Formats: sequence, C-alpha cells, structure tokens
Amino acid sequence: MNLEVSIGKLRLKNPVMTASGTFGYGEEYSDFVDLNSLGAVVVKGISLTPMQGNPPPRICETPCGMLNAIGLQNVGLKKFLKEKLPYIRNFDTKLIVNILGSTVNEYVRLASALDEARVDGIELNVSCPNVKKGGIAFCADSRTLGRLVSKVRKSVNHSTLIVKLSPNVTDIKEPAKAAEEAGADAVSLINTITAMAVDLKTRKPVLKNITGGLSGPAVKPIALRMVWEVSRTVNIPVIGMGGIMNAEDALEFMLAGATAVAVGTANFINPSSTSDILEGIKIYMKENKINDISEIIGGLLIDNPDD
Repeated sequence: MNLEVSIGKLRLKNPVMTASGTFGYGEEYSDFVDLNSLGAVVVKGISLTPMQGNPPPRICETPCGMLNAIGLQNVGLKKFLKEKLPYIRNFDTKLIVNILGSTVNEYVRLASALDEARVDGIELNVSCPNVKKGGIAFCADSRTLGRLVSKVRKSVNHSTLIVKLSPNVTDIKEPAKAAEEAGADAVSLINTITAMAVDLKTRKPVLKNITGGLSGPAVKPIALRMVWEVSRTVNIPVIGMGGIMNAEDALEFMLAGATAVAVGTANFINPSSTSDILEGIKIYMKENKINDISEIIGGLLIDNPDD
C-alpha cells in the first residue's frame, strides 16, 4: 500500500508526524520509537537565543487532557545547529523545525539560518506575542500574519514553509487564507487552547503562569472542526493535530481533510504512540482494501454539504 503524502516540497513516507513541543529534539524518544519509521519529526520550538521558560508548576493534568505553560524553553538557534541537528540527521526521516520570535526580524533570521542549513521544513509558531504591536499575537490579526509570512517566505528558498495556526481566534479560516496568500506551503492546526485550572484547597491557580495551553482528547472535536473548515478554505495541504491518541483519531482528521497528522499529548502517555498510530493506519487500510492513503484524505461524507 502507498502511504506517501506531499507537504509542499516534502514527500513524506507516511502521514504520521510528531507535534512540536511534545517530542523534544527527537533524541529523547529514540529509545521508544524508530525515528526512521516516521513521516517527519517536528522538533520543539527554537528561538534566536536560549529561553529558560516559565517557573514551575508549569504542567498539570486535566479531565481528558493536560495544561502546559512551559514558556517555550529551548536551547536557542546556535546550540540547536551545533548539537541537536547533527543527531537527527542520522535518521531517514524528514526534519521540520518549529520557530518562534517576538518580532518579524527574529522570525526572518531564524528561518534564513535554518533554510541555509537545509532543514526539510520550517514551521512558524504564530501564537507568539508581537512586541512591536503591543504584545498581540501574530495570529490575532490576519494582515499582521500575512506580512510576517511574506517576509519569511522571501528568506526561505529550500525548506517547506508551514504556518502553525492558533485556535484562539474568532474565525480560523481567515488566518489560514492569509498564510496561503502570503506564500505558505502548508498550514498546521491546531495549537493549544488557552485555559486554566484552579486548586480549590489553596484557592490559587494550579499553574504558576495562571493560564496555559490545553491539549489532549478534550480539544479533539474543536480541532476536527477547524481542520475541516480550513481544508475547505485553502488549496495548500493541512496538517491536523489536537487530541490524536490512536489510529482512529488520526484517520478521522484525514477524512476531515488533513493530508498529514501530528501527534502531541499522546507522546506523554505512551512514548511509542506514533509507531502504534502508524501501524493502526496500515491495519485499517488493509482491512478496508485501501491501496493508497490519498483515498482517505478529504473523504468525509456529508449528506447536505450546503447546510
């Protein structure tokens, strides 16, 4: 059977990817997952300089999910290129690097350096606050997002450019279309949903940061809806994520229009979840006599599509 899918210039051996921030830099999971078997590894977000992240507690379990306020802790661009990149290049899998910044110039510098290093893909985390716009997230305004993507597009010649969309907007179709028009090769969604938890005994927020990002099965119905909406709006590939815990979840996202899927929170529960999901997809295809994964993508049946 053929499991290959295309994301921009990338030809993935299968549609199963890891979600940024949940898989470290790849090396951390190499004892549990054959990285060679995955379609792509998306490493944790990289900034120009190292970031320490937020003070603990910065992660907690919630019903059907988890909250995190890690604060984008990472080793920074220089150390990533010198110490992390060589290791992951030992594997036969595509490498996508998530990047983050507080100004357009920071994104451009990061993207240019990684493109020069010939990473396979660059994923823009546009949920970050734009300090020159008073701290508003880049994704909150489609025009601001469009300018960011356009500037980064001009600095990227080799790598596939992916924009990771935030669900914390009124209408996710608008930033998706803005990203496409500005030159993105693909969009990925959803990022975490802003949420919080309260400790009744202490009468304090559970997280030191007060709010965090909600992920896991609790967000899956929202993510599915958004992936379906965006896939009907743009003509570029959509990478779906948000509560994917097993092969059935992954296949639902693909039916809704996702060309590939990224597994996140499941990695914390079962370090081998990506491998299990891939095997489950193969079993489903075999049982249903499906020879090509493209037969599943966008195959959602709707009785009244105009309603």
